[in-house]
Amino acid sequence: MRDDEVTYGSYLALDELLQLQRTRSGHPDELLFIIVHQASELWFREILHELDLLIDALTAHEPTFALFRMGRLNALMRIVSAQLSALDTLPPQHFAEFRGHLGTSSGSQSVQFRAIEATSGLREPHFMQVLQEHGPVPDVVQRALSRPPLQDLFLELLRAQHIELEALYTGAQPTTEFFLAEALLEYEQQFAEWRFKHVQLVERILGPLTGGTGGTLGAKYLSRTIDQRFFPTLWAVRAKFYGSA
Repeated sequence: MRDDEVTYGSYLALDELLQLQRTRSGHPDELLFIIVHQASELWFREILHELDLLIDALTAHEPTFALFRMGRLNALMRIVSAQLSALDTLPPQHFAEFRGHLGTSSGSQSVQFRAIEATSGLREPHFMQVLQEHGPVPDVVQRALSRPPLQDLFLELLRAQHIELEALYTGAQPTTEFFLAEALLEYEQQFAEWRFKHVQLVERILGPLTGGTGGTLGAKYLSRTIDQRFFPTLWAVRAKFYGSA
């Protein structure tokens, strides 16, 4: 084999990648905890990449390409949500044995997750307050906040094509824009499902009233985020025709 030949291991940088799971406690379950969270961050990176491409398609008023991106985003969200089930196998007493080694680390410090929320459209006051609790807002999050929310970009796409939002739900033949609106709402549902599973997981491992790692409020805080909405206007219009939001 030539020194410059690309192999499976070299292409994926497996030697480096597999050295990044550094346990601190020696407890056998800590490796699972690290891998689930590292895998989540890798998927978050891809979600942010897809969100950038979605924004490009929406800005260019290309509903077909935007719909394609939404299909992939929803598939990615299902993966991120499903992998939490691996942590359902972590008994509370096992987590307690290595929890002290986490220091001040907390999932709330995930810069990529905050960037996903901001890019998707979260701007409510409590979210903005949480962003500032850990110091200056990171560049990737600030970049997300500087761009219009996805809902605004979608509504602008409709205006550019002289389409009324309500008309998407009254036409006899569903259009690409209709399926795009539905895909956006599915994305929000997938996000809410992830949040709900996360709340259940934290309650299962820590209890509903116990604080989270790093001094956070744990399940109490997470439960408040379930009802956050990225697309309130889309939900409101849909409710007129389908009876509920």
